[in-house]
Amino acid sequence: MKPSFVSHADYQQFVFDRLRQHYSNGAAVLVRNDWPVIWKCYISDLSHTTSFLYKGYSAKGPAPRDPASMLRSYLLFLLVRPEIGLTQWVDELYRVPLYAILSGFEPGDIPGVGTFYDFLSRFWAAEKSNLKPKVKPRRRKPKRGKKGEKAPTTSTGKVKRLVERILRNGMPKQHQPFDRLLAFFQSQIIAVSEKYGLLGNATTLTIAGDGTPVVTSAYPRSKAVCDCHARGIAKCHHPRLYSQPDCDSGWDSARERYFSGYHLYMLTAANRPHDLPLYPRLQPASRHDALSFVVSTVEFSQRFTLGMVDKMLLDAAHDAGAIYDLLAHQNIQPFIDLNVRATKNLETHSDIRISPKGIPICPAGLEMKRNGFEPPRKRFKWICPLMTTRTKCACTTPCSSTKYGRSFHTASKDNPRLFPETPRDSEAWKLLYKRRTTVERSNKREKIDYKLEAGRHRSTKMWYIRLYGIMICQHMDAWFAHRKADLKPLQTQWLQSAS
Repeated sequence: MKPSFVSHADYQQFVFDRLRQHYSNGAAVLVRNDWPVIWKCYISDLSHTTSFLYKGYSAKGPAPRDPASMLRSYLLFLLVRPEIGLTQWVDELYRVPLYAILSGFEPGDIPGVGTFYDFLSRFWAAEKSNLKPKVKPRRRKPKRGKKGEKAPTTSTGKVKRLVERILRNGMPKQHQPFDRLLAFFQSQIIAVSEKYGLLGNATTLTIAGDGTPVVTSAYPRSKAVCDCHARGIAKCHHPRLYSQPDCDSGWDSARERYFSGYHLYMLTAANRPHDLPLYPRLQPASRHDALSFVVSTVEFSQRFTLGMVDKMLLDAAHDAGAIYDLLAHQNIQPFIDLNVRATKNLETHSDIRISPKGIPICPAGLEMKRNGFEPPRKRFKWICPLMTTRTKCACTTPCSSTKYGRSFHTASKDNPRLFPETPRDSEAWKLLYKRRTTVERSNKREKIDYKLEAGRHRSTKMWYIRLYGIMICQHMDAWFAHRKADLKPLQTQWLQSAS
């Protein structure tokens, strides 16, 4: 049968009645730490889950569980006990009436483990649980990075070739199995945060991006599909059967060790201090941040419909000319930390050279001083570093006969990497670039606070569902913080009614 719609008001009344019934006679009490969880569930309207998944249910058969209650229970599991599995969570629902009530279930009438997995699978728009086939060639481990640094790219120029192909031919939107998850997350979760003003101005969003390793197993698990070992062949190059085909080996620069799993690339809203995630992408563990960003930002621009991205904040791992070209094509202003790789100065059409930091070097070998910005021509002016006054130069071998000394101009259009529109040493840059760490804090919340890596899953489907569930919990936390002052009087009213 098709599920019946249960409004959020009906759910709120159900919670109030059952809490008063089970927690007002003194046999069980609510402690202080219970109230934040109660309010997060109480104010989060998930009733439209039923209409969103309505077509996925058959018109015949037994009546299904309320989809909103199923999703609410899964989110509650991530809020209070993310370190356990769904099997243990069902036991918790039987053991703790509060969790059953907040989910929307009558205490004692709890869905089984299979019901949870069957419900969660409805968010995955594909029959297969992984993006790649399980039989694939064996891959080598990537090169390890230097101490504290990420692993280098596996192929020189790969990012440049990919961006050039995108700019030349475009990147057609491809259907992804996680699109249904993203559509729900965008329409039912991000839209609410945008209404509360937790994302900032939707017409000029500032986005921060960064990657982080997600460990799914100690090592890649695979088995042979040939009989080479039985025939005495020690080294075989045939494909193997992998239990997690979308994962591979990568280098974790923070832990300084190899790992097997995914490379999670996350885009977060940087306009507000809530560190709210917007778009996640699970890439193979061996993939570099720069390559993951190119794929993620193009997919995000094709799918995000709630606002326009104005600025992009990235770390030095993304400092590549091709990424500047891609962001310029998307009309996004880049704020990327400079990765000084070169040791030689760049030649120009004159006797002035450019340092690897983007500062002009005069013929005497000194760094020139910046002397303002020309808005009509969108270029910066540099002057002789030895000018003591506006008309006097202390250089013993002046390179200009003018009384104002030698000057030089740099424009962002000539080299956006070395000459960004907002100079890296300006106060405007420093003030905005401080917000880049919002993505690192968001990744920390997912991996440490919500124990993302505690999921014992073998499929990309369940890893995406767990990841999106944690992201929804992050938004619920922000909703609660935003409305916390308004809920205090209601809590007092509840306690008086219960007594």
